[in-house]
Amino acid sequence: MPSPSPRVVVVMPAYNAARTLEQTYADIPHELVHEIILVDDVSRDETVEIARTLGLQVIVHRQNRGYGGNQKTCYDAALADGADVVVMLHPDYQYDATRIPALVAPILAGEADLMLGSRFLGDPLAGGMPRWKYLSNRFLTIVENVAFGLQLSEYHTGLRAYSRRLLEAIPYKLNSDDFVFDQELIAQVVAAGGLPIGEIAVPTRYFEEASSVGFRRSVVYGLSTLRVVARFLLHRARIRTSPKLTARRPLG
Repeated sequence: MPSPSPRVVVVMPAYNAARTLEQTYADIPHELVHEIILVDDVSRDETVEIARTLGLQVIVHRQNRGYGGNQKTCYDAALADGADVVVMLHPDYQYDATRIPALVAPILAGEADLMLGSRFLGDPLAGGMPRWKYLSNRFLTIVENVAFGLQLSEYHTGLRAYSRRLLEAIPYKLNSDDFVFDQELIAQVVAAGGLPIGEIAVPTRYFEEASSVGFRRSVVYGLSTLRVVARFLLHRARIRTSPKLTARRPLG
């Protein structure tokens, strides 16, 4: 008997995504994806009702747990569902879900454990990204590349894919419940070693219905990202070790 194909699960951390959820869902390559899990963070619109109508597996938080807390539930649920590859997709239609096959291909081939969908491999300004977001993203990416010893074009994307072994090795539950969760997770991956990271190009889409973090929240996020970098450098230099940056399971 032929071996079953690797199980690909898409998770969507959702908050007030009713206006864009159906568009996002329609673009997902359903012939490749085995399950779609939406975790709702106490939305004030019809996100949950639409998700259930679409046949998604829906988990509803009783209280808002933040973007990072939402992702923790996403990954717990995906692993419990038997996922071999987990795709994290923002349901705001900013990221092109038709790119999922290209995103997961290196993981399925055993060439990467983390794949990022990068807007900066194209022209994000042409896609409507505000110039202040462009400049802050470039600055933080340069800082992170220097600290982590990588050459990624973007760290701050809402389309990512993870191998099962990565999520089982990284103590993501220790991470922040806020937006900086993503950057803490990348720092954990780099600290663990042996978990290759890759990226593919995705188009940039900014429009009225899409969610967007405002300037003040972006400043807080930027400062939090710099703290993640500082913690990583102190951990690597063995000046102050961090439980967050210690793999919970040996790789191999």
